[in-house]
Amino acid sequence: GAGAGGSRLISGTRPVHLELEAALEEFFGRPALLFPSGYHANLALLSTVLQPEDRAASDALNHASIIDAFRLARCGRQVIPHLSTDIPPDTRLIAVEGLFSMDGDIPDLRAYPKEPWLFVDEAHAFGCLGEGRGAARAAGVEPDFLVATLGKALGSSGAFVIGPPELKALLVSAARPFVYTTALPEGVAAAALVALRLADSERRERLSHNASLLRRWLGQEGIAVLGEAHILPVLAGSSAMALSEALLEEGIFAPGIRYPTVPRGQERVRLTVSAAHSETELAACVDAFCQARKRIPTLSPDHEGPH
Repeated sequence: GAGAGGSRLISGTRPVHLELEAALEEFFGRPALLFPSGYHANLALLSTVLQPEDRAASDALNHASIIDAFRLARCGRQVIPHLSTDIPPDTRLIAVEGLFSMDGDIPDLRAYPKEPWLFVDEAHAFGCLGEGRGAARAAGVEPDFLVATLGKALGSSGAFVIGPPELKALLVSAARPFVYTTALPEGVAAAALVALRLADSERRERLSHNASLLRRWLGQEGIAVLGEAHILPVLAGSSAMALSEALLEEGIFAPGIRYPTVPRGQERVRLTVSAAHSETELAACVDAFCQARKRIPTLSPDHEGPH
């Protein structure tokens, strides 16, 4: 009983999968289809709806799964500057993230042209922004296609695709990462279903409060923080891993992000705030940064490099 035992189309579909999809469909108001991971979902969606003769516009900081999906689709791909809304006229689909995971910023989704399909990966915004429905909902935009994961805000695993009824029928029939993949384990789907019910407005308000508070406190100490919302990247350059280790010694887990995940010179530690963090814990995080800065000269406020 630990695994589903087969693909969704053979023996893997269980009542909890249908219940979770129904809950997501009620939440978003459109059909939903589950996948074992966000990587699977992006590969399935983009490689199925795009043809080799199509051309896609992809934000320069899009996740690797989006890039690999375009490769699998064998379509044309134009990489556009990060957050640019200047889209080539022959574009069939625009691909962006609702909340970018490394810079923590949000594109102006209302500014993209209306003619191409708009695909938004809401992995880091689902559950947190737009009444939980993501950055697109917060901007008042309904993308043609949406992907979100169950392993970030909901703390489970897996992912789902949201789109029109025709999309769900197409993916069930033709998306290789759906047809040929074992379904989510029942326990994982059940955990996501419970988490969806627990991800309420009170938790989202606490999350927003905590993120704003930590950002302000770090800024008061001269520590520059990128982005917005609950992802707080702190640029540290070549000192990123040393900073991450120093913070861990102080009881703060802030992973170091280095090349090739980010460009050279843009290395950072990434803070991800939770609704469960207390103000005491957030204050301890700021204190840990101040202590680390004393030990790592390049993080000093008067140093010319990033800090």
